[in-house]
Amino acid sequence: MSINRRRFVGGASAALAATATPSRAQKKYDDGASDSEIKIGHTCPYSGPASAYGVNGKAVAAYWDMINDQGGINGRKIKFITLDDGYSPPKTVECIRQLVEQDKVLCTENTLGTACNTAIHKYMNQRKVPHLFVATGASKWGDPKHFPWTMGFTPDYHTEGEIYAKHILSTVKDARIGVLMQNDDYGKDYWEGFKAGLGKEIGRVVKHVTYEINEPTVDSQVIQLKGADANVFFNIATPKFAAQAMRKVVDLGWKPIQYVNNVSASVGSVMKPAGFDNVQGIMTAMYLMDPTDPRWADHPDLAAFKAWMAKYHPTAHLADLGNVSGYTVSFLMAETLRRCGDELTRANVMKQATSFQKFRVPMLLPGITVSTSATDYYPIQAVQLARFKGQTWDLFGEILEAESA
Repeated sequence: MSINRRRFVGGASAALAATATPSRAQKKYDDGASDSEIKIGHTCPYSGPASAYGVNGKAVAAYWDMINDQGGINGRKIKFITLDDGYSPPKTVECIRQLVEQDKVLCTENTLGTACNTAIHKYMNQRKVPHLFVATGASKWGDPKHFPWTMGFTPDYHTEGEIYAKHILSTVKDARIGVLMQNDDYGKDYWEGFKAGLGKEIGRVVKHVTYEINEPTVDSQVIQLKGADANVFFNIATPKFAAQAMRKVVDLGWKPIQYVNNVSASVGSVMKPAGFDNVQGIMTAMYLMDPTDPRWADHPDLAAFKAWMAKYHPTAHLADLGNVSGYTVSFLMAETLRRCGDELTRANVMKQATSFQKFRVPMLLPGITVSTSATDYYPIQAVQLARFKGQTWDLFGEILEAESA
């Protein structure tokens, strides 16, 4: 598979958002669009082993509530239809068929989970339905040559894995690495990137253990990693299991240098449940502003985000990063639809989604912008490393920004 993944380089500067002029062509509609409405489909685990991610779907729904109160997109109200797939790929297929064939949505937004999106990948492209800004960083979503109707949103897992590996090699003397990995496409994508980052130093991995999403705990896996005398722990796990692993590390009296993948960097759904005393010094890669980080206290992005939370999402917790994710991805989705003007065809939705240049999305870290093209389906390709300190993440180092290779 030919993928145009961008490479990471040090340094970045903030860029101004490109000014968009909506298309003013004659009105054109595909399924899911009319003079009064735009239908968007979504799947998410509101139940099951990954239900901590349900907050993402609720945040997206709350964002569209705000947009509708403001008059919608170019005068059209958004009908957001979100279904619970329980993080089960066969259920995702069932939900997506309903959304496309019965509800007749114009597009989908931020469908969650690597395995779940993999199950609908070919279907969405065969049906030529925009499968946009998926909530998974698997590198396969950036393959416009073979899958021109599917686009990611977050920095890809492969590159994130490379970053951790290179940071370990540059900062840890005599590293002996233990890896915990969810045994599916999501986990394997991180693992492949991590191995690529280690290169000829791959032998520094002294133990690599996996778990299945339906297992009750990962305690035995963490015991194996400690038993291998690892002094670095790379935690490739979804929220429930990431928090379990962090607690078990402390229970065992094991003191490795720890890295956790970005999908489990939420203060509210991972770090707090793991116990703040247990997670000091753990590192991750971030691209979103964390609302619990005092450095953003006076930032206008956070003020607007808090106002939205208070009015449209009042039962949600400010510390849950899933709310920020849902907010940012929906801002980008809204702008994509706005740029379509009155030509709300699926082809034009994809044309607009692939035409962002250094576009500033609120709540992305300063200096991180969105760029896409017909050959570049990775909207966000910049991160900054962070270390957990006190009750929040403390950013350090420079922004690592991807330049097109």
